[in-house]
Amino acid sequence: MLRAPLLAAARSRRMRALIEAVPVTRSVVRRFVSGSATADAVRAARELAADGRKITIDHLGEDTTDASQATATVQAYEELLTALSEQGLAKGADVSVKLSAVGQFLPGDGEGVALENARKICAAADAVGATVTLDMEDHTTTDSTLGILRELRAEYPWVGAVLQAYLHRTEQDCRELSGPGSRVRLCKGAYAEPESVAFQDKSEVDKSYVRCLRVLMAGKGYPMVASHDPRMIAIAGKLAADAGRANGDHEYQMLYGIRPEEQKRLAGEGETMRVYVPCGDEWYGYFMRRLAERPANLAFFLRGLVTRS
Repeated sequence: MLRAPLLAAARSRRMRALIEAVPVTRSVVRRFVSGSATADAVRAARELAADGRKITIDHLGEDTTDASQATATVQAYEELLTALSEQGLAKGADVSVKLSAVGQFLPGDGEGVALENARKICAAADAVGATVTLDMEDHTTTDSTLGILRELRAEYPWVGAVLQAYLHRTEQDCRELSGPGSRVRLCKGAYAEPESVAFQDKSEVDKSYVRCLRVLMAGKGYPMVASHDPRMIAIAGKLAADAGRANGDHEYQMLYGIRPEEQKRLAGEGETMRVYVPCGDEWYGYFMRRLAERPANLAFFLRGLVTRS
């Protein structure tokens, strides 16, 4: 019942001002966000690597309508990749990039700007042995994001895509992106979408997730199973085994601060376990979507407000 209001709040400037004004908010946010500085992301990467977990780091930001801010985001990724390399943490690492943060919504040729900025990030990642995954946002950006993905893959075939199982179109997108070398992160989806383009019932989203996962596991690409749902993780393992996949030709992904013991269990069993690590000051939209996803996250936040205020 609270999902829709929380997702609406994620795009509300007024609600953002109210939430950010609460002094305790940032201390609670630390469960889900590694910190504001590059050094915080590097620290988190080192801690995760210590017990066999891999990383994908998201420098938070979205819906940028300022060209200088898009350029600053590119520079932040370049700085991050350099820092990871200097600490011996870049090889096998990944960075997650929202195209709306690097210029996709700029007036004029926003797609062209986003493509060139994403290409710069890919070049920086390639130089240190890391990879890039293009985050997916709401359904209005899907075609644009997949178009930019195709352009980038002409030069960097390892660029990853994110597909969202709650969209009606995603099963077909999985078929088109399940070829050799294709890296696809499958998640359920975290935006408020209309019934015309997305499944609204949780059970329908779950069924779609399994159908999409089956396509990816049977394909020739590299599936990335982004879920905290124990049932989905078990199904993914069975589908991988049925498809003859071994550890290392697919992976599991979870969010920083959510189910860390399960993350360690999977890594300890030899599975590739990658943790999505957000960093930066633009944490509000990301944080609100995490609250909307699971009642337990909202309860955690509210307890923090009560116990620390």
